[in-house]
Amino acid sequence: MSSAASSPAIADAIGFFRLSCGRWRSQRSSHHLLHRRAEAGGSFIEVVELDAADPRLIAIAELHGEDPAALAGGCRVTWNASMAWDKAGEAHEGESVFGLIPTDGHGRQGLLLRDRGYAETAPVAGHFAMDDRDELLLTTSYETMNSLERFSFAGPNVRLRTSTVEGLSNTASFCVETRLA
Repeated sequence: MSSAASSPAIADAIGFFRLSCGRWRSQRSSHHLLHRRAEAGGSFIEVVELDAADPRLIAIAELHGEDPAALAGGCRVTWNASMAWDKAGEAHEGESVFGLIPTDGHGRQGLLLRDRGYAETAPVAGHFAMDDRDELLLTTSYETMNSLERFSFAGPNVRLRTSTVEGLSNTASFCVETRLA
């Protein structure tokens, strides 16, 4: 069965994030290009949808100088992760809130406003775009690096994620995320 036949139909980016809501287990392989080493890791991720009128989303829009009325919605993402190189007991936990502001008439591209970035922890604005295969692309430029992430569904309970970070630290990662019941 092709992935297109088993993937859910997605109309826009908000629909993509709605399908992403829930609890996920992520298995990751990261390749640190500077160090010429690969590292395995895992995490638990929870995605919760936020309404466009949520005060946290309004605050993020205002922080980035955007009109809160343009928000289509957003999510709160929490994670607890560990990587193979971590010291005993070291864990990576965090939370991020982000809002979507479409810039087209279909909600398939626009701004992704976050209270903290992926590669850096400062608030950041990036761009989202849905391609013709209903995959979500996120591009973010930071002060010292750029990141590109691609998310897709292999089925309703399996999500794939690739990311590259270029700049001071060049990495490439591949994640398989499975929904927890």
